[in-house]
Amino acid sequence: MPDRTTIRIRHWMPLLVLAALLGTAAPAGAQGIGVGARLAWVKSDVPLETDTVRFIGGQLRLGGGHVGFEIAIDRHSETFEALNQKIVETPIQTSLLLRLATGTLSPYLLGGPGWYRRHVEAVDGPDDLSVSTTEFGWHAGGGLEVHLGRHAGIHGDYRYTFLDFNDNKDEEIGGGVIGKLLPGHKGSMWTLGATFYF
Repeated sequence: MPDRTTIRIRHWMPLLVLAALLGTAAPAGAQGIGVGARLAWVKSDVPLETDTVRFIGGQLRLGGGHVGFEIAIDRHSETFEALNQKIVETPIQTSLLLRLATGTLSPYLLGGPGWYRRHVEAVDGPDDLSVSTTEFGWHAGGGLEVHLGRHAGIHGDYRYTFLDFNDNKDEEIGGGVIGKLLPGHKGSMWTLGATFYF
C-alpha cells in the first residue's frame, strides 16, 4: 500500500504539469483571462437508479489560441430532515483545454484532475458531529464554446468523471480490444456556462 507522501505527490503532480503547460501556452493566448458562471448537472454511474443533481459554480479560464487552462468550482447543498443531515458537495476541477478551432465556434477537448469534497453535518446538534472527505479523480470530455465577440463566450460540455485507467475494467465498456483501451468511469456531468474575457 502506498505511503502518504506517494499519494500526495500523485495527486498534486497533475496540477504542476498542467501549470507548466499553461506557462508555455499563455503567451500565445489572444483572449487572456476569462471569469464566468456555470450550471452543472452531475450523475453518478452506480447500479441503483439515481437522479441528476444540479450544481451552481464558476470558472476561471486562462490562455487563448489552441491551448488554454480552466479552474472550475461548483457547489450543491441538500438537507435531509429525516436523517438530521445537511450535505454540501464542492468539486474543484482543473482542466487543460485543447481547442480544435479558434473562430466564432470553438470545439474543444478537455481533461485533468479533480478534487471532490463532501461535508456532512448535523442540522440540529453539536458542530463536532460534522465529517468532511475529499476524493481525487481524473476527468475528460469535450465541448463547444461560442464566442460573442472578443470579450464574451458561452460554452457547453460533457465530462466523464472518476476515470479508471486500471486493467481490471468491466467487459461492459465497448467489449473486445476497444473496451480494454478505453478507461472506465464512475460518473458524468453536463456543464453550461458563460465567460467574460479581459
